[in-house]
Amino acid sequence: MGSSAPVVDLAGLASLPGPIQGGRPQLGVTRWVVRVHQSPDRQAKVIGFLRGGAVVEAVGTEAIGAGKGCSAGWRKLRPAGYVCASDTTSDLDHPIVQAASRRPDLAQRLPYMYGTVTRGGPVYTRIPSEKHLEKFEPNLKKHLAKWRKDKKSGAEYGLDVWLRYTPGRKVPTAIEALAGRVTDPDIPLFLQAGKVLPPLAKVVQGDEAVKVDQVNRRQGRSFIYSFLHEGRRYNVTPDLLVIPADRFRPIRGSAFHGWQVDKELRFPFALIVRSGARKWLWSKSGGRMKDDGKLAWRSAVLLTGKQKFYDKKLYYQTEERFWVDDRHASRIDPAKRWPKWAKQGGKWIDVNITKQVLVAYEGKTMVYATIVSTGEAGLDDSDSSTATKRGIFRIHTKWLSVTMDSDVIGEEFELRDVPYVQYFEGGYALHGAYWHDSFGRPKSHGCINLAPEDARRLFFWTDPAVPRGWHGARKALTGTIVFVHP
Repeated sequence: MGSSAPVVDLAGLASLPGPIQGGRPQLGVTRWVVRVHQSPDRQAKVIGFLRGGAVVEAVGTEAIGAGKGCSAGWRKLRPAGYVCASDTTSDLDHPIVQAASRRPDLAQRLPYMYGTVTRGGPVYTRIPSEKHLEKFEPNLKKHLAKWRKDKKSGAEYGLDVWLRYTPGRKVPTAIEALAGRVTDPDIPLFLQAGKVLPPLAKVVQGDEAVKVDQVNRRQGRSFIYSFLHEGRRYNVTPDLLVIPADRFRPIRGSAFHGWQVDKELRFPFALIVRSGARKWLWSKSGGRMKDDGKLAWRSAVLLTGKQKFYDKKLYYQTEERFWVDDRHASRIDPAKRWPKWAKQGGKWIDVNITKQVLVAYEGKTMVYATIVSTGEAGLDDSDSSTATKRGIFRIHTKWLSVTMDSDVIGEEFELRDVPYVQYFEGGYALHGAYWHDSFGRPKSHGCINLAPEDARRLFFWTDPAVPRGWHGARKALTGTIVFVHP
């Protein structure tokens, strides 16, 4: 369904598609999630997903085949599929299309601005007035006083995250802005003069609706706009809601990423998957290992192929002639017997739970290696724990971002717009994790957590491809193989 050239390659370089060529029919998406069907029928197979505000290319200018679940008729898309005409518009000046026009930024390791909730608070449909603040945030002064003093996630932390779309502009600190009641000159037009955001979100809205939801701890959110109004910073979510930025800890996401094999690494090599690794020198005269200093966590070392046991631990010799122990280093070994799909030359992914390592192959050729976090229950039974399910699977559904949550008592969470999600079995997926930086040890509730940049690179390397403008794709039979094993 997509083009042969990836939007992002394994080096992380982006070749973003340009605008749809003039004269070709275009459709704006006016509902939060719109399914793309294989044929013009609500009961037909779903092959993809669109998100509100997206602009996609259509075939023809008229709806066809009214009925089969869509009285307005169906619009055919390029490169494939059909959407109900009532979920789209040909008017690209439509309020929802305009307000939600800031699409996922595929050139960055995270597609949106992100924050995790540190202080619960209200969700608005507009910029709240003084009267709204008095009604919906009666403890605002106390909240802001704590926020000013919080060195870890308060007023002095992470302003650069909220300035993602305004780089280089000189702005006051959060405390200066609050004291001076600063208002940005470029507040989005759709929020100026008390305007209510267009109704895209999954909440009841109306002319009188102001506070429509609440954010709480153990939640993560994404944002497409951030601005100052009367000294306070507000953020706008992709589903067009306004939330005060002081309720969140800004998230940059881990800067770690893996390596292209034969371009940045070559066999044999090992990845340092645990912190606290040391360089060791072998003393022949003393018959022991001598500490020679620190070895960076999540680095890679080239090996000679020699190994030895000392004090009941296995050590690998590096090309720099120091040794590393296998408690901290995961040696990457080629397959002893190639599976059928490798012999056939296709793409596939190998995930080693014990080593916490993912390797991407094209046939028998390793092309990428990185460190991951699998289910926190390790090698336990995945049916009764948070272990990652083991077996041979195919990626069947991909989303640029999607909500993940849990209602398990004591483990409740809701993470909006988890990036670069690739489902391979039921709810198990490869995906970026913006909320932690613990790659190298089991951490997840069963999914395979990737550093955001690794998730971005692998998302565009695997199949199925996601067509331009789409938010997700589904194609179970030809998706890339994922082999998860101990």
